[in-house]
Amino acid sequence: MGNSFGQLFRITTFGESHGGGVGVVVDGCPPRIDLSNDDIQRELDRRRPGQSKITTQRKEPDRCEILSGVFEGKTLGTPITVLVRNEDARPEAYEAMRETFRPAHADFTYQAKYGIRNWQGGGRASARETIGRVAAAAIARRVLSALFPKIEIVAFVTQVHQLIAKIDRSKVKAAEVEASIVRCPDKGTTKTMVDLIQKTRAAGDSLGGVIECVVRNVPAGLGEPVFDKLEADLAKAMLSLPATKGFEIGSGFSATQMHGSERSRNAVAALGRARTSPAESRAVFPTARKSTFALPLNRRPPSRASRTALLHRAKKPSSPPVGATIRVYCHVLSRWWRQ
Repeated sequence: MGNSFGQLFRITTFGESHGGGVGVVVDGCPPRIDLSNDDIQRELDRRRPGQSKITTQRKEPDRCEILSGVFEGKTLGTPITVLVRNEDARPEAYEAMRETFRPAHADFTYQAKYGIRNWQGGGRASARETIGRVAAAAIARRVLSALFPKIEIVAFVTQVHQLIAKIDRSKVKAAEVEASIVRCPDKGTTKTMVDLIQKTRAAGDSLGGVIECVVRNVPAGLGEPVFDKLEADLAKAMLSLPATKGFEIGSGFSATQMHGSERSRNAVAALGRARTSPAESRAVFPTARKSTFALPLNRRPPSRASRTALLHRAKKPSSPPVGATIRVYCHVLSRWWRQ
């Protein structure tokens, strides 16, 4: 089973929805990184169920325990194990699922593949599996903060069903996102989204939505050629999340409606540094050792004459390279099954 992700920084999640607990083993974390339970708990609290009227009402404190890999507040460079014990598990509530396969769940697939399944909840297919990912991400954030202190990662909801928020991606801040129970920084749209979710939930139905992530001040050169490109790894990570049905990066599918020259007109090259317009490209940098300019995604390069003109107009960038923008289409459940 594919329970692990990553190479140098490798995570392996474990546990079932209504078992003894869930968690993660992180291998490859550098030594001497400041890390405490509070660093991980802060992120788990953001994910914790039952914190608002539009989340699952399962009551779980989700208190984390660091079992290995940390000593006197610093990482040892050895595997870090984080455990979160299930406290509000009610396996008896799923007795009817012993012989019944729920639609839009992994029940039948697990039974067909392995000949056995944990019918007490969603098992490994439950959204509670993401606790391990959140804990690992909290550790990764500490590593990134130590190695690249200027990097900034902000994720937020941009759409629920047909409601689309108006968000300035270049300015959105984490505090604006956290102020909304639906994690949408557009105050005007947040209330409408919440009302729609509650109305749909009361009708016994559910809705889809879009989550977007903006990463600023990303160092050039991340990723590896061919199969391990940064955008390929991001796509795999995002599409492995429960209920995720689509992935875009940069201009995404809208790039098919643009000319290559449109995609590259704002590329700037000088002194081995590069950046692109956050409004038009927001591209991931190529994985060569020295990037001269950001290549547009999924488009043919402009003509030789256009490239020459771009280089002649190039000026030294006044800001660090613009980071990647990720769009993840994620099903937003409003009739919550117990997780």
